[in-house]
Amino acid sequence: MRYTFNLKKPNKDGKSLVLFSAYFRDEGRKFVYSTGELIAPEQWDYEHRQPKNTNGRTQQAKANRNIKKQLDRYGSFFNDTVTHFKEAKKEFIIDAFKDEFDKEFKRTSALSKNFFEVYDLFIHEKRNDYTDEANSETTIKRYEYNKKLLKDFQDYRKKKIHFNQINKGFYNELLKFSINQKKHSANTTRRNIGLFKTFLYWALEYGHTYKTDFQKFKAPKAEQTDEVALTIDQIQEVFDYDFSKNPKLEKVRDLFIFGCSTGMRISNYAKVSKKDIEDGQIKVRDAKNSDKVLKVPLNEISIYILKKYEYSLPTLSTQKFNIYIKEVFKQIGFDWEVKKSIRIGKEIIEEISPFYERISSHTARRSFITVMKNKRVPDKVIMDITGHKSLEVFNKYYKPNDAQKAEFMQIVWSMNNAPLKKVN
Repeated sequence: MRYTFNLKKPNKDGKSLVLFSAYFRDEGRKFVYSTGELIAPEQWDYEHRQPKNTNGRTQQAKANRNIKKQLDRYGSFFNDTVTHFKEAKKEFIIDAFKDEFDKEFKRTSALSKNFFEVYDLFIHEKRNDYTDEANSETTIKRYEYNKKLLKDFQDYRKKKIHFNQINKGFYNELLKFSINQKKHSANTTRRNIGLFKTFLYWALEYGHTYKTDFQKFKAPKAEQTDEVALTIDQIQEVFDYDFSKNPKLEKVRDLFIFGCSTGMRISNYAKVSKKDIEDGQIKVRDAKNSDKVLKVPLNEISIYILKKYEYSLPTLSTQKFNIYIKEVFKQIGFDWEVKKSIRIGKEIIEEISPFYERISSHTARRSFITVMKNKRVPDKVIMDITGHKSLEVFNKYYKPNDAQKAEFMQIVWSMNNAPLKKVN
């Protein structure tokens, strides 16, 4: 039994769909199956029934090689299926072959489910998969937020999301929506894209999509101006501000200062109680990685805040915290303008906004690391407190400001200390 490939519309201007076909003698008819591959008729070798111009380093040659590789998959699978049917003494029926092709090339009945029904199945599986330690409650909440982000994106576009439309254009639209409309930082955008790709890999594995464009999606790169960190003087200013007339903001401020003075994530310190205090340290299991136990030494600031709330810190969701902490900094007067730059492909998107808009729960952790490094505390000591294992990731948290850079420059290159001698 032989197979071949043909163009659906060989005389079409532009690209034509490539069809797989094989003749079934027992039924006296052809089995025709769409490969989903598109090629310009002038790039098709009609004699050998395959793409031509597959040699060389040009973009066209590369594209044609990719198409041929996919067509070879169809041919190999057809031969394997014929062999399997013969060995099992199964009858060669077109509908049976179609079912096998559907299973192999992901065009299953699952494709009838809409995008968010599939996403719900994904979350349900992750929530109930106790064999994968990566599926922590924090990660599940991030998947749920990512679903909300995609729903908001769907509403913004006024167009339903379908798996077969998730391509480079869709991806660029999603990036711009996240950055321009949602005001997400580069780190948040990068994380959300990673979560989105994890879902799409799962959907591909379980036959809910056959599109693989997402595998080439790359997260945006951010300039150094994207994230901010506070100096020790700014932390002191926030700590000293009188919020007695606004208890809600006072609690949010205190939580932020606790983060600044411990370097802990809000997901870790939000649950700290007196039983977690031992030998002058906070000892808690990391909410992000349950295999890791954090040991954070107490200091005057962290002890003061713990005692203020009788070792039961105010509870607040990270989402609400990130809203209210901006109000805190706005009221104090952190309203000067800062620039954020993010590169999407070859395009650089720049946005000017008040400093307080850049503040989030993670600013506290970033500020802790920056203050400690500026005080020349060894990296190994700081990393042992924050729980960082990678120096590369750790160093991304260090955000020296212009005043600090100028101070270091003067200290090192003063006439008294520099290796250069003054010429009289």
